[in-house]
Amino acid sequence: MAKKVENKVVNLGSGVGRRKTAVARVYLREGNGKITINGRPVEEYFVDALNAKLVSEPFVVTGTEGKYDLVINVYGGGIKGQAEACRHGVARALVDENEDYKSALHTAGLMTRDPRMVERKKYGQRGARRRFQFSKR
Repeated sequence: MAKKVENKVVNLGSGVGRRKTAVARVYLREGNGKITINGRPVEEYFVDALNAKLVSEPFVVTGTEGKYDLVINVYGGGIKGQAEACRHGVARALVDENEDYKSALHTAGLMTRDPRMVERKKYGQRGARRRFQFSKR
């Protein structure tokens, strides 16, 4: 009886990217540049070409286009926030794979997480800072 050999997928690097309320888990694998987001191709998931281009920006900076495959799981936030979270996660995954890319990605501004988030609504107010209308009488 022949033994069944499983082809185990090896992740070269992984990274978590965040932007606003979007979180992207990125897995970097050996391949030829195929990007899959939530089980769909990047062009199908991000219909806007600008958002699809954002995801592959770290590859352009490091000069590794077509060298790796990406598997990305992303949730939360809007389309633009998800695209930027993916970009942040891809940059972190590349640094996880090769530490030499860190300086180039950092100077391009892809390693820093964008800390801007929506401020929470406070009690006794209409919004985060907006008060209820004041009535003198």
